[in-house]
Formats: sequence, structure tokens, C-alpha cells
Amino acid sequence: MQTPTGRSLLRIALTSALALPLALTGCSSSSSQAASATTLPQQQQEALNAARQQLDMIPPPSKTRYMAISTLSSWENPYLTVQGSMVTLHVLMADGNTSSLGQGGMLRPVGARRRNLDVRINDLPTALNAIPQNAWPYGRVIAVEEAHGVPVNARPEVRRNVETVLKTLGDLGVVAYEWNDTGRGL
Repeated sequence: MQTPTGRSLLRIALTSALALPLALTGCSSSSSQAASATTLPQQQQEALNAARQQLDMIPPPSKTRYMAISTLSSWENPYLTVQGSMVTLHVLMADGNTSSLGQGGMLRPVGARRRNLDVRINDLPTALNAIPQNAWPYGRVIAVEEAHGVPVNARPEVRRNVETVLKTLGDLGVVAYEWNDTGRGL
């Protein structure tokens, strides 16, 4: 026969034995999450440094060349359209034909050289790093515009993403030429 004290000790022992695996599992998974959380920014920082070194090979921007552009359709450098959950990277690839014969005509249309790529904001340094050096005729400058037709309730998120993109470009050493709705840079 067990005494009330013996029963309470048995309950404590059983509860401890059952709770111990749960406590150990919780500790090990949180430590692995903490370890991955500390390595994630470190990996992003390493990717940012690698992209910055690669982008440093592109010459500094020529302000006289890109300030004269009045529409994004005539912009020859890469430009970004920032949306709520991603960024669209627009790149005009350099013309492989060096002669001026037929340039921009039916046999060599400019639109055939344009590439549009949807990119997550975190992958922007890697995407910019993949752009060929000859696709930056104005130098290391990129136009940034907000997406058109954004619903009113999504505008704060888009603006936060624009600020994140501008910070990322600054960290990479790329000049950001912010484009507004009127078609003129800010």
C-alpha cells in the first residue's frame, strides 16, 4: 500500500520522465534555429560582398547621360519595378552586332533584346551580379519605379519594398535613380 506522499513522489517522477524528452527536443530545435538564424544574415552578407566586388568592375555612372533620359522605354541600363512581393528586373541586353546597319529596325528590334525577370528582394544582389557588364551603358546606375495600378491598401507594402531595394542598391554601391509616376527621375 502506498502512502499519499509516495503517490505524489511517483507522480512527480513519472511527469518528469515524460516531460524530459519534450524539453530536450525543444532545446535542440531552438538551438538549431538560433544557429541557422545567425548564419542566414552572415550568408546574405557574404553574397552582398561578392556581388559588390563584381559590380565594382562596372564604371561609375555618367550623370550627364542618364539624366537626359525622359522615359523608361528609352532607358538602356537595367531598371527595377518594385511590387508587393517581388521586384521585376528589366534588362536591355547589348546588341551583338556592332554595325549600325538596320539597328532598331525590323531585323534587329530593341524589344527582342529586353529581358524581364521576377526576383525576390533577398535575391536582388545575385540577380544584379548576373547582368553582363555591357548591359550597363550609363555606368553603375539603375532606375527604380513603383509598380503601376497598385491597390490603395498595398501601397505601404510596396513603399517599404522600395526602401529595402534602395538600401540594398546603396549597400552594393549602385546609384539608384528613383523614377516617379510623372516619368521624371526624382
